[in-house]
Amino acid sequence: MVVANAVAALSEIAESHPNSNLLDLNPQTINKLMTALNECTEWGQIFILDCLANYTPRDDRESQSICERVTPRLSHANSAVVLSAVKVLMKFMEMLPKDLDYYGTLLKKLAPPLVTLLSAEPELQYVALRNINLIVQKRPEILKHEMKVFFVKYNDPIYVKLEKLDIMIRLASQANIAQVLAELKEYATEVDVDFVRKAVRAIGRCAIKVEQSAERCVSTLLDLIQTKVNYVVQEAIVVIKDIFRKYPNKYESVIATLCENLDSLDEPEARAAMIWIVGEYAERIDNADELLESFLEGFHDESTQVQLQLLTAIVKLFLKKPTETQELVQQVLSLATQDSDNPDLRDRGYIYWRLLSTDPVAAKEVVLAEKPLISEETDLIEPTLLEELICHIGTLASVYHKPPSAFVEGSRGVQHKRLHARAGSGESAENSDVGQTGPSEAPPAVIPSQGDLLGDLLNLDLAPPTTTIPSVQPSMQMGAMDLLGGGLDSLMGDESDTLGGDLGGSPSMGAGLGVAPAAMPATLGGAPAVGGGLGDLFDLGGGVGMPSGSYVAPKTVWLPAMKAKGLEISGTFARRSGVIQMDLSLTNKAMSVMIDFAIQFNKNSFGLSPAGPLQILTPLSPNQTIDVSLPLSTVGPIMKMEPLNNLQVAVKNNIDVFYFSCQYPLSLLFVEDGKMDRQVFLATWKDIPSENESQFQISSNANLNSDAASNKLQGINIFTIAKRTVEGQDMLYQSVKLTNGIWVLAELRMQTVNPNYTLSVKCRAPEVSQFVYQCYELVLRN
Repeated sequence: MVVANAVAALSEIAESHPNSNLLDLNPQTINKLMTALNECTEWGQIFILDCLANYTPRDDRESQSICERVTPRLSHANSAVVLSAVKVLMKFMEMLPKDLDYYGTLLKKLAPPLVTLLSAEPELQYVALRNINLIVQKRPEILKHEMKVFFVKYNDPIYVKLEKLDIMIRLASQANIAQVLAELKEYATEVDVDFVRKAVRAIGRCAIKVEQSAERCVSTLLDLIQTKVNYVVQEAIVVIKDIFRKYPNKYESVIATLCENLDSLDEPEARAAMIWIVGEYAERIDNADELLESFLEGFHDESTQVQLQLLTAIVKLFLKKPTETQELVQQVLSLATQDSDNPDLRDRGYIYWRLLSTDPVAAKEVVLAEKPLISEETDLIEPTLLEELICHIGTLASVYHKPPSAFVEGSRGVQHKRLHARAGSGESAENSDVGQTGPSEAPPAVIPSQGDLLGDLLNLDLAPPTTTIPSVQPSMQMGAMDLLGGGLDSLMGDESDTLGGDLGGSPSMGAGLGVAPAAMPATLGGAPAVGGGLGDLFDLGGGVGMPSGSYVAPKTVWLPAMKAKGLEISGTFARRSGVIQMDLSLTNKAMSVMIDFAIQFNKNSFGLSPAGPLQILTPLSPNQTIDVSLPLSTVGPIMKMEPLNNLQVAVKNNIDVFYFSCQYPLSLLFVEDGKMDRQVFLATWKDIPSENESQFQISSNANLNSDAASNKLQGINIFTIAKRTVEGQDMLYQSVKLTNGIWVLAELRMQTVNPNYTLSVKCRAPEVSQFVYQCYELVLRN
């Protein structure tokens, strides 16, 4: 009595002072406690057992001897003593080697006392079941032969029934699955709604857990659907969705039966599951678009879960059947992004919109990606928490399945307990490198830069958007200027016709021929973004001088053969006699002949588009190269790109549609009538605010004088209006006019002794200045 009370007092003080080593347990003390254990009252025994549970044995022999002395407590009449003994044994078993005979004996001894607890009154049964649930998750082998104890009795209260069901599923295995299924089917015809729902769910969980039983489970679920009992049907649909995830392409024949029950679904989870099924298997359901449209009618009255699922399902449907469902996808995207105030829904809508408008191929890869199979036990308690709860068997923590710190007020003295792992066993040690990427795996660069998101996020809109996106540049004050693409309503309409319909079924939406910006560096041989200047972009070795003095960059590979099933495209841009031309070389590195070439551009900053079809009149044989010049116009649809001179191109042939992006020098857009009158130049220079002025340094390879520089620049339509010489420094005042009516004014300072020039650029659309500077640099350095 004294020992037990002393232990109780010390334990309580130790709990409120976790760092004081009050209960200094050693083998001698443990021996005394064990001796007292046999003579204590039941509460004394509980105090001593709880104290023992905090002791860490020195080795497996000591563990075994403690277990042997605690085992008799399992047959005690008081259930609290039994659970405390189970706790000690569960903890010390961790220290025993699995191949030890005693380990097997101990497992066998643990089952009968737990089973006995289930013949007590319901409240005690419930506590026992909650503890058994934890034990079964940690060591299912203890109760694997005791399935029948957990079968539900007709007079069990609902809380006991639900717990028993849970444990039945955890113990289900190939050996007893037939028995379990027969039970569960019986439960599904009971009168208690909650219990029936859980039973139907349990059938689904058995299918996922025991593969051999999946077919029987599915036919059982179909029988239950035929009963037409509303809540049974709804639960069945929810679990069949999971069965489809676990066993793809096996049981899809039941979809037709599920679709018949569409109208009876009124619960969010069932509606969401059904919508997922329709979206996932849209290609097998003839009227999938009608089914999803029926859900759209009350879109705003649906719960968020259903709205999100509907959005995803319609996007899946669109990617599978683009021609029939264009209106549907635009309808759901505008409902999600404009009419909804739920941020999750809006963001998902914008992401899909963005994906579809820039790169349908990427959209397919993302939205229709292979889904990982779902695991058997989705509701297992996380291992570290389970270990802590095992240390609290027989307390409230084991009933709530929460650590004491979660519900003990002012839990200052709550210690986190862990099971002891056996020396040399990595069992309960956390594996620290789970999920870490190996050194060779570089993170995939798929995140587009901020600028891309802004310009064309909304470009697929049906009406101009109600709000503008704040971080886009302010409007350009120039009449003809439309870098932002206000033409949001032109959904690429007529352009796709020139290609004989859409390019290979890719959606003819907004920028339906987009290319993910992430592909850029690869296509340009790792070229830097804008900052590096076009000089770096187009490997400018020996340039070919044009008779007029204008510079054309050598061709670079835009589309490597390995990315385009053997078609390699390299090219460059030139402006000849006022006509913009895209010079292409197409090489066939495949084994088969290529024919039926066509080309299409995405919306871009200056409306570049092919002025005619791609003139490749003869078949492209293997290992043959054809050079072709494609004249371009600047009257195509406009949308601000990032960088400004980015051009996204789709090329189609008899094999497939291929996408790439390239960058053009802005000098393509410098028109021949760009020479400004002197007076107008002066007035305009003063009129443009000073914050719109940019300064750049150009280092020239050739030491040019001002006249030679002026002549070279005139070759790309940069016109000198006036020249001044001040203190040995020549200053050229120059003007440029772009195809969309933007004027650029420049001052170039040159010193004969210094090969470095200073360029000042003023423009009402300052984002153009950087690209004008690149044209200067390109010409003066080559």
